[in-house]
Amino acid sequence: MRVKSNLKNLLDERDISIRQFSEMTGLPFETLRRLYNDETKQYQRDTIGRICEVLGVDLCELLTLTKETK
Repeated sequence: MRVKSNLKNLLDERDISIRQFSEMTGLPFETLRRLYNDETKQYQRDTIGRICEVLGVDLCELLTLTKETK
């Protein structure tokens, strides 16, 4: 199983750029860019909490578990 970030879909649906979202959340652009591109290796609780709070989504809408394909 693998954790997948849905941040790209959530921001694209709202027509929000990564740079705009960085300003909205106060989180570093690079942190959000990695989440947006699903390249994050570790998820910081405070970061995930802030993203969910600002977007008004539940954790399960931001992060999902997927089966890895080999």
